[in-house]
Amino acid sequence: MSRSRYNKAPVGFYYSFGYPHVNTSLIQQKFERVRSNKAFELFVVFVIIASALLVGIKTYELDPAYRTALIWLDTLITIIFLTEISIRFIAEPNKRAFFKNGWNLFDSLVVMISLVPIDNSDLVLVARLVRVFRVLRMISIIPELRMLLASLIKALPQLGYVLLLMFIIFYIYAAIGATLFESINPQLWGDIAISMLTLFRVMTFEDWTDVMYETMTVYPFSWVFYLSFIFFTAFAFLNMVIGIVVNVMNAENEKMLKAQQLEDNEPTIKDLHDKLLQLEQLLQSQQSSAPAGHTKK
Repeated sequence: MSRSRYNKAPVGFYYSFGYPHVNTSLIQQKFERVRSNKAFELFVVFVIIASALLVGIKTYELDPAYRTALIWLDTLITIIFLTEISIRFIAEPNKRAFFKNGWNLFDSLVVMISLVPIDNSDLVLVARLVRVFRVLRMISIIPELRMLLASLIKALPQLGYVLLLMFIIFYIYAAIGATLFESINPQLWGDIAISMLTLFRVMTFEDWTDVMYETMTVYPFSWVFYLSFIFFTAFAFLNMVIGIVVNVMNAENEKMLKAQQLEDNEPTIKDLHDKLLQLEQLLQSQQSSAPAGHTKK
């Protein structure tokens, strides 16, 4: 009788000395399968998009009934986020390593702050801002977005030198513009700071021809000033930035593919090359160690 009762124990539990115990490894594996499920990921992405739309809807003037419905919907989204982060935490084999991941820490912080009931206090603005940051959780869910962000962060040191060179070009052209064109239009070329703002307008092609034609009435060849500046900033430096980001993204993509192959236990090209070299060395060693009588005459 007692044995049948023990044999009917639910999956994930086992009995020792007549008391049930939780099989944590089995539960962890089940939650890991849920976390790795594509349907679960798509559902979380859908909830994140719904949360972003909810923040946008709240910026409009709505009837009190609709606002009450939005509050309940926001509470439901918060509960879903709490459930999702709990599933990810339980599915993690190493619980201490869960919060060493920056994205896990960010997601947990956003969810925990969302649980604080501050809708009717002086911190309503903080609560709304936290709900806006929920959209960033999509980066932590989608690996491709994480790869893009990691590429941009790793490209920042190289982009820093490009930006420094761009600032030098801006400063030189601003000093020239403030010296030559101040008398034409002090509002655009009054000092070097205003001149740099005007050059930024020229670089972004925001009615830059009006600025050029105004100075060409006094200096007919001032078009050289504008065209050379646009060539350096809008074309040359922009291509530099794109090239740096693309190179870093390719490197990150290769790392991502290698990590995926290691997880799937798939051999890489380097592994196959090493195997072929080992086989070649083995054949050469066998041929060199073969008896003389077996060699072809």
